[in-house]
Amino acid sequence: MSVEFDHKIHDTLADANLQLAIYTATGRLKQKRIEAVADEILPDYQELRTHANAIKRHTIENLDHYLEEFERNVTAHGGKVVYCKDGTEVADFVLGLAKERDARLIVKSKSMTTEEVDLNERLEHHGLESVETDLGEYILQLAHERPYHIVAPALHKTRYDVAEIFTKRLNVPNEVVIEKQTAIARAVLREKFLAADIGISGANFLVADSGAVVIIENEGNARLTTSAPKVHIAVAGIEKVIPRAQDVATFLKLLARSATGQLLSVYSSFLSGPRRPGEVDGPEEFYVVLVDNGRTKLLPDRGKRQSLYCIRCGACLNTCPVYRKIGGHSFPWVYSGPIGAIITPQFMGISHEPGLPFASSLCGACGEVCPVKIDIPRVLLDLRSDVKKAETREKQNRIEKLAFRIFAWLMTHPRVYEMAGKMAGSLAPAEDGGWIRAIPPPMNIGPAQAWLSQRDLPPAPSMSFREMWRKRGGR
Repeated sequence: MSVEFDHKIHDTLADANLQLAIYTATGRLKQKRIEAVADEILPDYQELRTHANAIKRHTIENLDHYLEEFERNVTAHGGKVVYCKDGTEVADFVLGLAKERDARLIVKSKSMTTEEVDLNERLEHHGLESVETDLGEYILQLAHERPYHIVAPALHKTRYDVAEIFTKRLNVPNEVVIEKQTAIARAVLREKFLAADIGISGANFLVADSGAVVIIENEGNARLTTSAPKVHIAVAGIEKVIPRAQDVATFLKLLARSATGQLLSVYSSFLSGPRRPGEVDGPEEFYVVLVDNGRTKLLPDRGKRQSLYCIRCGACLNTCPVYRKIGGHSFPWVYSGPIGAIITPQFMGISHEPGLPFASSLCGACGEVCPVKIDIPRVLLDLRSDVKKAETREKQNRIEKLAFRIFAWLMTHPRVYEMAGKMAGSLAPAEDGGWIRAIPPPMNIGPAQAWLSQRDLPPAPSMSFREMWRKRGGR
């Protein structure tokens, strides 16, 4: 575990107010999920989980096929699909398009994928204004913080914290009534929607057989983001694709229940291209940016690639005893909780934070609540094994590097090299006798025994080459 990771954990544990905020909010979400999936409410809940798992497994195993089908259908509806391997390529595409359209203002709906590739920071670095329109994300953008939770990004903020942020950043009176805080944000954001040149959204699902981008939300900001500006760009990970429109029904029954305890989210939008002739709203241009950013690295491993089944509901965070104590900002990347503990090392590399797979009690609660049945504890165990193997390799590499460093130093100091040669020669079997006549029995095993079974150990010459050269008059 890194020093920074350790410090963040201890800082969170020492903050009593933060502890209360995390525990209260996650406890409320956890209880609502339990009620929403109860047998009397959803008797086929376990069957739905099994079906969702099967859909995801089939899709990931045939990912190339469904991505090609999705691209064909997006193109057929007048849209365009852009493939990006990392955040730099995503930002380059958006910046290039913004330059072509002379765009200066971008509105964004909630998207963990854009958080993952630091899109806001990259755009702002080049002089573009990118505004989050989800209320929680907007609060955190004003506070210059990253999301604390996958579904409830400002879960750790109290209304008093929000009042201070609004007063400082928006120059408004200190207002602690939640409804009035919402009205303040709405007034600011409506102006942004009306003035925006480009709208950027995420995607909950990408439907291959229709080319539709499915967005699930509760506030309505995503609908404004995708319909008010002239250009809509949907940014999604390649794993978000699913085969058929009817498959969406399975996930709709699971997503809201697992995320917030609702039977269904308020808004479910199916977007499949730019505005068509005769339509009064919608964008004039429609782009879907499909992001890899480490995802394809998971595909060869049949056990670990189930991490790509995740639908970003956050249920594992709400039930995890570790997340409920150390919070979201203790984790080293934008993804926190159990899902963050398994996808961060795989996306970013096992050395990014080796202690992350060990930040779990392995109680199994995360696997029990996962709506798509990701075996998170099993993946954590596999990652722990990878960490230990990497540490062993690193230790061996350090020894090897030290040996080569000593060898290099020895080779650049001729007199020391000669003295070392004499010492070695005095120990080795020699024509006139030496300390070693043969390999000692304890060492004459394994590789040494195999090597000597086909070779003799030649005696060392009585004189080294340097000694012979000097004797013949060389310098």
